[in-house]
Amino acid sequence: MTGSLLEVIALDVRDAVAAERGGADRVEVVADMAADGLTPAPETVAAIAAECPLPQMVMLRLDATFTAGPETLDRLRRDAKELAQAGAAGFVFGFLDGEGAVNLAATEALIHAVSPLPWTFHRAVDHAADVQAAWRAVRLLPNLATVLTSGAPTGVADGLPVLKSRAEAGDGSIILAGGGLKPPHVPALLDYGVRAFHVGSAVRESWSEPVDWRLVQRWRALVERD
Repeated sequence: MTGSLLEVIALDVRDAVAAERGGADRVEVVADMAADGLTPAPETVAAIAAECPLPQMVMLRLDATFTAGPETLDRLRRDAKELAQAGAAGFVFGFLDGEGAVNLAATEALIHAVSPLPWTFHRAVDHAADVQAAWRAVRLLPNLATVLTSGAPTGVADGLPVLKSRAEAGDGSIILAGGGLKPPHVPALLDYGVRAFHVGSAVRESWSEPVDWRLVQRWRALVERD
């Protein structure tokens, strides 16, 4: 891949095939967007792998929170093994503790479980009590591919100043900008040095509708503009 990376949320095979047709570089495979994305079934990952060559970054998350106790981690470890066997190219996860700091123990436990596959720290970072401290903790973790972030819990529109400051601090290469991402945000993000973009609702009419490859194609062209 050259230029910018475009990642599209896929709920099923139809979404993944449309994302590929539109020019996406990879898909983030999730279930239940009503809960902002949970772990999909291994059967879904296997079905996508059979029909679509795009790398699948697969969500590891059991509920709509950003916490993980021992039982949750045990379940996610088992899920990760099954999902990797089904065709996952990497995973998406990340946890906060009760104080709103990055839960390094839980996150590192899953990093070990999915190794050597790469992983993305998801938008839990935007919900941390101290966002700067959260970034300092996350960026040092092994096998980290990207950090999915909007810069603010409410979305990219409010988070652009944080994304700019993170890029200026040297994190531009690991920022995967997503969460309320709209076309007008892209030129500023490109100016900051961000080169990875994540879209979901922006490439479909609604979450009950499949990905529209033509909308993916428009985003492909948009993120390549300098």
